[in-house]
Amino acid sequence: MATQVDAWSTAPKVDGMLSLDGNLAEAKHPYSDDDDEALNDAEVNGNWTPQEKALHEARLKAKAKRRLRKSSSRNSNSESLSESGDLAGSDPHSPKGKVNTHDRKSRTGKGRGLPKKGGAGGKGVWGAAGMVYEDEEPDVRDPNYDESAQGDTVYATVVPEVDEKELEKMVNPIVQEYFEHGDTKEVQMLLKELNLGPHKYEFSSLAVSLSLEGKASHRELTSRLLSDLSGKMLSHSDMARAFDKMLKELPDLILDTPEAPQMLGQFIARAIADHVLPMNFLDCYKGKVDCEHARVALDRAAVLLTMKREMVRLDNVWGVGGGLRPVKHLIKEMNLLLKEYLISGDVSEAEHCLRDLEVPHFHHELVYEAIVMVLESTGDTASHMMMKLLQSFWKTGLITVDQMNRGFQRVYDELPEISLDVPHAHSIMETFVDLCYQESVITKQLRDACPSRGRKRFVSEGDGGIIKN
Repeated sequence: MATQVDAWSTAPKVDGMLSLDGNLAEAKHPYSDDDDEALNDAEVNGNWTPQEKALHEARLKAKAKRRLRKSSSRNSNSESLSESGDLAGSDPHSPKGKVNTHDRKSRTGKGRGLPKKGGAGGKGVWGAAGMVYEDEEPDVRDPNYDESAQGDTVYATVVPEVDEKELEKMVNPIVQEYFEHGDTKEVQMLLKELNLGPHKYEFSSLAVSLSLEGKASHRELTSRLLSDLSGKMLSHSDMARAFDKMLKELPDLILDTPEAPQMLGQFIARAIADHVLPMNFLDCYKGKVDCEHARVALDRAAVLLTMKREMVRLDNVWGVGGGLRPVKHLIKEMNLLLKEYLISGDVSEAEHCLRDLEVPHFHHELVYEAIVMVLESTGDTASHMMMKLLQSFWKTGLITVDQMNRGFQRVYDELPEISLDVPHAHSIMETFVDLCYQESVITKQLRDACPSRGRKRFVSEGDGGIIKN
């Protein structure tokens, strides 16, 4: 065992490997001059083996490198940079020869040796001297973006543009609802929510087309709507473009509304009077219209403007609609309707005139006036004709049960006053009520509610109590 330990201790050292004792000694005295003198004396005496000689050369090279590194670190503060930017005594081509590993010079030895970006780049630096930074807008996609720290945030709602094919489906409900409430401000608010884009002029043409198929009150409301939207939502050019489109579409509109040319002419005249269309709108079509229906519409507008030249507005071009008319005017219209019916006997014409009045809540007045005419008339012709008229209105649903009952009840209540002018009013009323009940115009309850004749008068005491018929 002892011989094995001696063999290990006296064995030649492998090149590049140091013994433990040698390492400890070198760590204690890394730069001892005595070691060098002893080694030199041994070399002179010729006692070294080839392995020891190689190991000695390796030690000398390592010692030279340590001395160079130590001297360069001690003199780094006092030595100045050369023109190439390298420290004196350092190897610019060796990465290990760099004094500062965090230096921003090129590590490959290429280039002019200047720092990257002039020393103004990299993380945690302020940039070059004299550099002024501008305010950068925050990026929403930045992970550190804080919405609450950005101050007042304005949100803009993006409404997609309405397609031309879907325009009619979206506008029709708005116009139909407007015909019910008549509030132009609500229509304006709904149009602002829609992005009509370049097709906004078609709203006017669609509204006029729907009113042509409706009542006179609908056309009056449409004229008011166009007047209120002009200058706010629609310009004069948009209105002119809409009416020009309708003049070209008149052959198709006539299929549903035979009176479309005359009505469109009234619309044009009313629009010009309300300053919705320019005053020279009609002058643009002189001698340029080939369609016969368009010429009829333009002629109608020209005639109305000539007749109403002194008027600022053609307010009565559509008449006064429905409940806006005075009660006296409605009563006069209904009396005229019944008198014309007694002369002509045309039930359909009377029905058409009653529908044009647009006062379904006031139909009880027609029933009242019809019964009064029967009481004031002579003969049975008027009673049969009025019964036929009321029967037609009852079957078509033009006069409801409530309106029919109210009309008869009004006559019942005023029968004593009517009998002052018509002495036989009670008997005539009973006969007419029985006739209406037989033809199913009134109910049995309404027939039983009819007041009976007044006090019975005897002829004389000697007639045996006979009641005068």
